[in-house]
Amino acid sequence: MSHRINSYDIKFFICLLLAGFMASVVPQKVAAVTAVPENMVLVNAGGFMRGIDKTPSQVQGEKRLNGPEIKFPFSKEAFDDEGPAKMIYLSSYFIDEFEVSNNEYTEFIKATDYPAPAYWDHHRLNQPNQPVTGVNWYDANSYCHWANKRLPTEAEWEKAARGPAGSIYPWGNDLDFDKANFAKGKTGQSQITTPVDAHPKGRSYYGVYNMAGNVFEWVQDWYDPQYYKESKDVRNPKGPPSEIKISTTKTYKNPPITGRKKVIRGGSWFAPAQSITTTHRFWNNPMNNSYGVGLGFRCARDLEDNSKSQARSFYMDALTQIGTEKFLKAKFFILKAIKEAPNNQEYQNLLKSIDMKLNSEG
Repeated sequence: MSHRINSYDIKFFICLLLAGFMASVVPQKVAAVTAVPENMVLVNAGGFMRGIDKTPSQVQGEKRLNGPEIKFPFSKEAFDDEGPAKMIYLSSYFIDEFEVSNNEYTEFIKATDYPAPAYWDHHRLNQPNQPVTGVNWYDANSYCHWANKRLPTEAEWEKAARGPAGSIYPWGNDLDFDKANFAKGKTGQSQITTPVDAHPKGRSYYGVYNMAGNVFEWVQDWYDPQYYKESKDVRNPKGPPSEIKISTTKTYKNPPITGRKKVIRGGSWFAPAQSITTTHRFWNNPMNNSYGVGLGFRCARDLEDNSKSQARSFYMDALTQIGTEKFLKAKFFILKAIKEAPNNQEYQNLLKSIDMKLNSEG
């Protein structure tokens, strides 16, 4: 008996062929492109809405449930630095899933003999899984370079916090006291830093933890209160090209707020609700490490060739082992780095140094 092939059969057959092609080709290509380093998340290329258009009524003091309105040491005009809202395009990049912890910073200190940050001996701030705090901008920048990463730009930080929908908070548009660690307006009491993996329900759209509260986070950019208004750079912006001296005659009420500043984002455990929004911009002297014991950071990384990135990670692992005088383990990691990048002279030189050390020990 003959079987007539109708149009539905043809369409079904084509769908099967397409499905087979997609299953055999696309997953491998996607996996190659989106292989994510450990404890980082991928933020895919695309546009997002940077900044927010605010009215004066939105930037007044926070009301306590049982008390007077809180007054802040800056004028409502300071919040004007968050606007106007503008569509910004960013290339793909990785950003740390968590703030850098005391445990991670300890490895950096051991490997490089870098000075310990402020509050390193503070028993309420120095637990291994708490975010490192008391670091200045140069400390944060040095750590990120050591880890084969970099500080995120202000735009990258904001996109990772807001998501494509442009949320007011990392988790959405409604303030939720249980999703972040900040000075609660209900009591006015400051708490202390929480572990870097705390508040999983407060994660951003991309799965990034604690982008609201816990510690203020350093980013790459110099601070300019007029940057969002005046900059015409809408593709991978990196902030003002150099440091500027902040004017105090128009934007701020307090003359002491002067000098050259770096941007900090995200609020902290002691900061009020106004400072934990995804658009709030704040600043600090890059040499300062003691702003309310609330200065920390996370790192970012460009989307690059996976073998190069993996080799660099093995190299950093080798340096870490050298810092703890575990030279056999260091050799294990540097050999893995050389396998990924056999022509890298830096890796070859480190291997020679490790071999010399091992031979001298007999």
